[in-house]
Amino acid sequence: MSALRIVWVYPDLLSTYGDRGNLLILSRRAAMRGLPVECFEVRSDQPVPVDADIYLLGGGEDGPQSLAAQRLIADGGLRRAVDRRAVVLAICAGYQLLGQSFFAKGQPCAGLGLLDLTSDRGPSRAVGELAGTVDPELGLPMLSGFENHGGRTHLGPSARPLAKVSVGIGNDGATEGAWNGSIVGTYSHGPALSRNPGLADLLLRWATGIDNLPPLDDAWPERLRGERLAAVRAA
Repeated sequence: MSALRIVWVYPDLLSTYGDRGNLLILSRRAAMRGLPVECFEVRSDQPVPVDADIYLLGGGEDGPQSLAAQRLIADGGLRRAVDRRAVVLAICAGYQLLGQSFFAKGQPCAGLGLLDLTSDRGPSRAVGELAGTVDPELGLPMLSGFENHGGRTHLGPSARPLAKVSVGIGNDGATEGAWNGSIVGTYSHGPALSRNPGLADLLLRWATGIDNLPPLDDAWPERLRGERLAAVRAA
């Protein structure tokens, strides 16, 4: 089997909240199953390769987010990768810029249009624990994460919510994140995949085509999930 190629997109612009952990988690969970993995960090002055299997985008501040969107649109590599059914996980600012438009520093900015959604500014900043019931079609347990954003995201008809919010704000207080095809976006930090190992394995299944990945000992990730979900239930 050829190596699974994972790209961390623009770490110089979109890496404010420790979301690089998602790269480490995916590569580790693949390697523990004997899958060869190659990881790449592509900075904003480099072309985005079109032949990778998984692309990861993280959170960032308004200025870097706007610049990242401009450069990704001009580069075109991520769009071409999506056209060939590559897997994408985008967090917070990275999630917003995959939509049609978003706001940065009070100004509307064009997104990549890879997800049918728009984002604008909310009345207050959403900061705190985030939890919700994941779309049943994905077959995943409760979503757990930490959100820290000032945006509100509105889904169009071709974007499905990743989860229905039970704690926190997410997109708008009712739904959290979005997915379509092999693209997933979420406001969940933590990093997201440390709290949601099932989501990590879903991305690996999509990328490899292996439906029955060997199980892993998830005692520690599940302990973390249990602690955080218990905390929000007790609040």
